[in-house]
Amino acid sequence: MNGKVVAVAGATGVVGRQMLLTLEARNFPVSKIKMLASARLKGRTLPFKGEEIPVEVLGEDSFEGVDIALFSAGGSTSTTYAPAAARAGAVVVDNSSAWRMDPEVPLVVPEVNPEAIKRHKGIIANPNCSTIQMVVVLKPIHDAARIKRVVVSTYQAVSGAGSAAINELREQTRALLDEQPYPPKVFPHQIAFNCIPQIPQSGAFGDNGYTSEEMKMVNETKKIMGDASIAVTATTVRVPVIIGHSESVNIETAKKLTAAEARALLAAAPGVIVEDDLDHQRYPLAVNAAGKYDTFVGRIREDISHPSALDLWIVSDNLLKGAALNAVQIAEHLL
Repeated sequence: MNGKVVAVAGATGVVGRQMLLTLEARNFPVSKIKMLASARLKGRTLPFKGEEIPVEVLGEDSFEGVDIALFSAGGSTSTTYAPAAARAGAVVVDNSSAWRMDPEVPLVVPEVNPEAIKRHKGIIANPNCSTIQMVVVLKPIHDAARIKRVVVSTYQAVSGAGSAAINELREQTRALLDEQPYPPKVFPHQIAFNCIPQIPQSGAFGDNGYTSEEMKMVNETKKIMGDASIAVTATTVRVPVIIGHSESVNIETAKKLTAAEARALLAAAPGVIVEDDLDHQRYPLAVNAAGKYDTFVGRIREDISHPSALDLWIVSDNLLKGAALNAVQIAEHLL
């Protein structure tokens, strides 16, 4: 397989670094790698396959000769530079929210809708982290029984808010254990030993009372699943966990599925691992999902309040399947 020239925009960030690690771990055929970031980071180097690669300043002229450009540099950056990369001949896989709901841009989870990749016009959108892990599990259930409604509450790790958020959780926890004050800087409230029902932390609530993160889950689910009739409601919560998003999901289906039938469907689904052994207290945990490629599902049970509904607990590494891995998987399909 011929090697590809790959650019990573936002290479110094939490997800950017994870993209580099994932490209390397999965032996993606890279003939040349370009590390792109803002001007203030020029001069840094990042490791890749045993070499230290200098960081270059991201600009409209950064993509000459690039085959695939992985973006994780924020929505405004993607809005500005993704079209420039596409014009230069690169295929962009963008991790921001900038292009996700554009009708001309495929929104892709390879285990769910890989066929959408073929419709790209130079830009492919990587979905929201909390949406990705949910739809990987929803897909086989929808195929078998048609999902009518989804009610999801998320328990999202601070790494989804970047390295500053990770540092705040660590430092704030130390300070509070030492009975010292640590006023929040990244989050609107104390995150250590607390849960904050507001994601993103700096985002305003919409007129309907939902956050942008919650509306992403609503709208992206419909687009990825290719079914606008699925009713979705979400409550997204930041919790004091470093890596690994967890989700409590209630699914109403047109055709009744037993818990045993759902387990069998999910056990056969790509990218899904069923952990559901209550006798031995075995169910998905964020600490166990960290560093893993798969999405884990457990606590699979029939909803006692509804004749055709299921309750599930879904956990995945938000930096891997929720971001970097999904982007690299899309790039692998492009090959």
